[in-house]
Amino acid sequence: MSPLQAGAKAPEFTLKNQAGVDISLAQCLKQGPVLVYFYPKALTPGCTVQACGLRDSKAELDAKGVTVLGISPDPVAKLAKFEQKHELNFHLLSDEDHAVADAFGVWGEKKFMGKVYDGIHRLSFLINQDGTVHTLLDKFKTKDHHQAVLALL
Repeated sequence: MSPLQAGAKAPEFTLKNQAGVDISLAQCLKQGPVLVYFYPKALTPGCTVQACGLRDSKAELDAKGVTVLGISPDPVAKLAKFEQKHELNFHLLSDEDHAVADAFGVWGEKKFMGKVYDGIHRLSFLINQDGTVHTLLDKFKTKDHHQAVLALL
């Protein structure tokens, strides 16, 4: 696993959001910088805390012109449940074949409770409007993720 670093060109992608609508990185970059955050699994405790922090910071993120895109390997239907249950106010994107996670370098070997498996690593990328990675966020706690993002801005 080798995540994209600052200065790298972010790979272009189009994925379905929780409503089944195609959302592309290029379309979002027209409006300003984009926070692309990868999370392992919708409706789990850590991913919920992280998403709710971003939800509650929407006004500050909007004031900076930042679009938030959460990406996981979950199917669209599960993302819709996640959005509804926690009243999320940003796009959740389905990357079931983990092609986008691979392109960003966040898919790889993980260990949990003695098991080794492949999955998404919890990493975030702040992407400049020109499509380059401004910052890779890789050292944060899920409950503090939104604060790390706001501190960057």
